[in-house]
Amino acid sequence: MKTVFVLNGPNLNALGKREPGIYGGKTLAAIADDCKQAGGALGLEIDFRQSNHEGDLVDWIQE
Repeated sequence: MKTVFVLNGPNLNALGKREPGIYGGKTLAAIADDCKQAGGALGLEIDFRQSNHEGDLVDWIQE
């Protein structure tokens, strides 16, 4: 099974809580669930990650 990495950067953990009129009411966890469900239907594994530290994102890319 192929893996798709979805990397989410700073402040995206606040989705659904911070200014929902601008950013929407859906949380990052709900978006992750949607992505995993859609990926599964396509035979893909989704590795969904979030960090407020850009260095973590770079480390994940270099894994």
